[in-house]
Amino acid sequence: MEQSTRPPMTTQEEEELQAFATQVFDLARRGDAEMLDALLGQGLPPNLRNQKGDTLLMLASYHGHLDACRCLLQRGADPNIANDAGQTPLAGIGFKGHTAMAALLLEHGAEVDASGPDGRTALMMAAMFDRTEIVDLLLRHGADPTRTDARGLDALASAQAMGATHTPAQLGAVLQAQG
Repeated sequence: MEQSTRPPMTTQEEEELQAFATQVFDLARRGDAEMLDALLGQGLPPNLRNQKGDTLLMLASYHGHLDACRCLLQRGADPNIANDAGQTPLAGIGFKGHTAMAALLLEHGAEVDASGPDGRTALMMAAMFDRTEIVDLLLRHGADPTRTDARGLDALASAQAMGATHTPAQLGAVLQAQG
């Protein structure tokens, strides 16, 4: 196997690379689908992560940029990569409340019941923040309303604990129908 003969980066080269990476993550936050597509076409890894473990997809989805997310997903971004806090893009959308984004992520293979170390799923996040449309969408895609987090709370109990006004009744009806 041939060893690389490239010398180590200079401090200036490292600073330039860091500045470029910062610009790329800013493109995702701003939703610049055209520029992201161009960079991905030149070899930028679609699952590039920042210092917090956020992928380009996590940032674009969290900020509600559908076109940028479509581009990233079409170029191979993985919708199930969690950040360092264990949050997936779908769980972030459960918090933010962007239903079309949740549907896009699910269409591209986001795991409906994925959870981080705290055990919270996207359904729990959506229920906690009273995102009724996302709760419906997740349930239609097979989310388990009986699943519990690390504290032993299911989506209904999580919604009640957060003082949600609509999702407790919504989930109560689902659980009763299953019951």
